[in-house]
Amino acid sequence: MSFLEIDGIDVFYGDVQVIFDLSFQIEQGEVVSIIGGNGAGKSTLLRTISGLLHPSAGQIFFEMAPLQKESPENIVEHGIIHVPEGRRLFRLMTVLDNLIIGAYNSRADYQKKSTLQDVYSLFPWIRERTAQLAMTLSGGEQQMVAIGRGIMAKPKLLMLDEPSLGLSPLLTKIIFEAVRKIADQGTTVLLVEQDVKNSLTLSDRAYVMENGRMVMDGPAAELLADPHIKEAYLGI
Repeated sequence: MSFLEIDGIDVFYGDVQVIFDLSFQIEQGEVVSIIGGNGAGKSTLLRTISGLLHPSAGQIFFEMAPLQKESPENIVEHGIIHVPEGRRLFRLMTVLDNLIIGAYNSRADYQKKSTLQDVYSLFPWIRERTAQLAMTLSGGEQQMVAIGRGIMAKPKLLMLDEPSLGLSPLLTKIIFEAVRKIADQGTTVLLVEQDVKNSLTLSDRAYVMENGRMVMDGPAAELLADPHIKEAYLGI
């Protein structure tokens, strides 16, 4: 069984089905991207893996443990950390407090001092801004704090939802370089990202999601060269 294994899940918002009989796998140590247009169900999938939604059918396994009925708190304890779209920082708290709150789970709490140094190494500017309120940061700075907060939770699997959304090309480059470093240090990464070229360049494998279904998958380099991907997602 794979590190993360999704087997035939259906997911609804109320009476509306958003994900249909979806299956995919991630192996430990991989960087895997999920690409697709707006409304494809990508964010819904991450919310389901992290326990914010529960599938009406199918199963989710992480390190062979079934998770489809677990609470978000228990899923965090398993080591799955979700950095959502839009940063979602506590705007009236300082940068440091936003980071420290990421280490609330039992696996991360006793290591938070050393993990904080890891975050400072990943994003050196954070060390100089620990006393600033989150609301005073730029969008790119907020995204770095959001990823840093995820790192503070000591993830085994880090799920990133649109980390480059709204960022300049320079900040996008910084974010993708940081994700590469996180992966090189041994954290498995699941990436949902509209910047298809950068996400496929970064990833080992990728899945293409359309209308709540996985319609294509393979090595990321092969998908990057695929004519359909070029036309549909890269505008080539």
